[in-house]
Amino acid sequence: MGLVRAVGVRDGGAALPHGFWAAVRVWLEKPQVANRRLCGAAIEVEGTVALGKGGEESSSFAAVWGSEEQGERVASAGAAELGRLWREVCAQLSPEHGHLPPPLTPWAWPDPRAELRAVLRTLLPRARPAGPPAPPMKELAVQDVYNGTVTFLPLEENSEGKYKIKKCNIYQIQLVYIKDEEWSVSIVAPFPEDWFSDGIAYPKLAWLENELLSKLAKWSVEQKPSEFKSTLSLISVAKYSKVYQDLKEKYKEMVKVWPEVTDPEKFVYEDVAIATYLLILWEEERKEKGLTKKQSFVDLGCGNGLLVHILNNEGESTIMPGDTHLFPDTDWLIGNHSDELTPWIPVIAARSSYSCRYFVLPCCFFDFYGKYSRRQSKKTQYREYLDFVAQVGFVCGFNVEEDCLRIPSTKRVSLIGKSRTYPPAEHALIDKQITQYINNHQTCALLMCNRKVACNHKDHSDVCKEASSELPENETKTAGTIWMPGFQPREKVEQIRNCASLPRDFVDDVVLSVANLLLNATSQNSCSDMRDRNTNTWNQGESLSLKEVAEHLHKETLKRLKSEYGGLQTLLKNNHQVFEVLNGRVHIRDWRKEKPSRKTKPEVKRRLSAEAFKTRLCWFFIHHPDGCSLPSESCPYAHGTEELRQSQKIKKKKNIQ
Repeated sequence: MGLVRAVGVRDGGAALPHGFWAAVRVWLEKPQVANRRLCGAAIEVEGTVALGKGGEESSSFAAVWGSEEQGERVASAGAAELGRLWREVCAQLSPEHGHLPPPLTPWAWPDPRAELRAVLRTLLPRARPAGPPAPPMKELAVQDVYNGTVTFLPLEENSEGKYKIKKCNIYQIQLVYIKDEEWSVSIVAPFPEDWFSDGIAYPKLAWLENELLSKLAKWSVEQKPSEFKSTLSLISVAKYSKVYQDLKEKYKEMVKVWPEVTDPEKFVYEDVAIATYLLILWEEERKEKGLTKKQSFVDLGCGNGLLVHILNNEGESTIMPGDTHLFPDTDWLIGNHSDELTPWIPVIAARSSYSCRYFVLPCCFFDFYGKYSRRQSKKTQYREYLDFVAQVGFVCGFNVEEDCLRIPSTKRVSLIGKSRTYPPAEHALIDKQITQYINNHQTCALLMCNRKVACNHKDHSDVCKEASSELPENETKTAGTIWMPGFQPREKVEQIRNCASLPRDFVDDVVLSVANLLLNATSQNSCSDMRDRNTNTWNQGESLSLKEVAEHLHKETLKRLKSEYGGLQTLLKNNHQVFEVLNGRVHIRDWRKEKPSRKTKPEVKRRLSAEAFKTRLCWFFIHHPDGCSLPSESCPYAHGTEELRQSQKIKKKKNIQ
């Protein structure tokens, strides 16, 4: 019975004790960042409570579900639930020692009238365990700011709807001041010998000791505020967890039949996650507006179309874009990594209809003309581009909201325009503002940069109105015309200029010529350069600079290579079975020196690597005067056609026009 572990923390930046409570808040709201077996946590209700007789609750509380308009309606219900739960909890704990078993620090000690803050949360497993789904796992966290403790009380609900404390799994996190800049963060469990672990919501005590405690100590003194919002801040995490698991199970077979060369697990489950987010967002919108009909959508720049396929299967309908590129009868426009179209989507939504909304997930950086040029050095390029796309939304008259999606991507911040900042009667005025901004957005950005105005979400609209008021009149009619004559959309079939589209015969001739050049250079060297000839008879050739190699190739060959990105160097690197290019010098690759990667590859990549084994002929077995340096059983390539295996990897289909 007693202390699990304590770690010392040195606070040189005056982060404590506030940093400790911020770290506790992360563990309360986003436990998945520490416990990867959780999808998240839903904060059901929180508020202040007291240790008076009967455990009467304070009127100062917050019910966190529902919209702001719904807050008043759920207030009384939230207070009632919190009060009922607090009374049940206090009745199950001995009134001695501040209601907590020793050695936990008693609540509100030494003043029992002091207020505590109680938070009821539901833990959401990432993956369902085998068998029937487990009931929701709830915890009541009680924060005692005066004593620097937060106590976690696991709860089990009986058939009568009452909660019983799972006393064997009670634990407390404590912050203690030592001296000067020294503090201590510890975890205490009163009944460690009876601790129950299910490996998901209730990890082992060793995990709390080694993993959670170290993270809490680190977070407590970190002073790096995130430039992005919390993940899934605009929707219910509980709903998201359930729908995502359902869709992941439903579409898991697509991983096995993925027709592209990209990682199937990443791209399939990423689109499943995006579809889940949109389905929850739209479901909550229907509830807010009292709608029964599901929303229609158009996905602009839809990539491989998987997101559209999933949304269609889940009951959402699509509308095929017409020649006008406006969608007056569409509810939502989607831009999922829509590249050149990304800044245009708020414009298209604004001009389609007053009721049209949009969702964009920016990835590659484009403005209205082409590649986006950075204008601020104090922000990351990603943050600056997000601010630009958000600014476009504000200029178009949208209340722009930002949220982070839970997807396997570094570009996971979405921008959502659900409502307008202006009444319908001002549509013509806003359209004029949009036209001026598109034609003069570079001037607008320059004005903002000169005034050193921060481009944040709360002042976008004011800044843009102020800047646009100073822009010259330069209106263009939007109906039936091209909004931006300088806009260059991507070609339907992009030109491949990385030597991959060169004829195979041409590539083979260059490879053979360069290899012979390196191999023959050995015989021209002096005897002093004949390294280990007695023990190593396999000709490794000599190394030559790229310039020396180029001087020995025909002019027509070099001219053809110069039309490709990277030229000769790219071609040689593409043929990595034969060559190794290091520091501008070309070498014959010696496969005896190749070391297996120490990094553990993901299962999908390991499977693809195994399936690619001996699917191509060994160049050295066929062309090298000494044959291959490896025996057949060790070489990843086939020593003769009889060893060839059929590739299991489905090649990416080319777009045929």
